[in-house]
Amino acid sequence: MTDPDRNVRSQMAFARLLPKLFRGGQAYVGVEAALSDLSPELAATRPEGLPHSVAELVAHINWWNRWMLDIIEMGEAQPYPKHAADTWPAVQASDWSRTKNEFYELLARIDPHAARPDLSNPVNHEETIGELLADMALHTAHHFGQIVTVRQALGAWPPAGGGDTW
Repeated sequence: MTDPDRNVRSQMAFARLLPKLFRGGQAYVGVEAALSDLSPELAATRPEGLPHSVAELVAHINWWNRWMLDIIEMGEAQPYPKHAADTWPAVQASDWSRTKNEFYELLARIDPHAARPDLSNPVNHEETIGELLADMALHTAHHFGQIVTVRQALGAWPPAGGGDTW
């Protein structure tokens, strides 16, 4: 038999943790710091030997966060893209402001879902709402680690506001 109080406590803990996973600032550098102090030209620069620019990484994160949020908010499964390349939109320096703003807009759309009482409900094939949210957080964190590496390769790390550099 499951303890309903334990389930409620677990859900509340997940609801508190999820925004931290999307934003960083504890286990890894916060997203605001990682994206700060980048000119559009620098954000769109792909360092030698690395496959993506900061702007391309953020556009890719946006693509997946939008796709998963649409599933959660519409309450129906969506087909997966046919090719991984379909999830990497082309981004130019002139797109940086829009791309960065879209990231923050999508982040704001995620927040209300963290405390939903139906996180264990399936919504995308066998995936639950909670699993999609966790997947989004891990995917975002993974690529923000790459963003730090790209910035290091460009000589643009740490940002003026600081970063984990000890």
